Amino acid sequence: MKELIETVVKALVDHPEEVSVTETSDERTMTYVLSVHKEDMGKVIGKQGRVIKSIRTVVYAAGTGLDKRIHLEINE
Repeated sequence: MKELIETVVKALVDHPEEVSVTETSDERTMTYVLSVHKEDMGKVIGKQGRVIKSIRTVVYAAGTGLDKRIHLEINE
């Protein structure tokens, strides 16, 4: 899942070398925290949050077979 997020986001940004994803997990939830360069934040979020919403949809769809809830956050 981490690789999927990195691949999608790196295609969108001007500074792909600064894209990083950290993963934390507990019994019911897997949380992915996405960090990007400050200048790329707008590209990842998109107008009215449309881009990040689309990324979350892809990630949630990819995780449907898991028994855990997936949560994607953006770290500034």
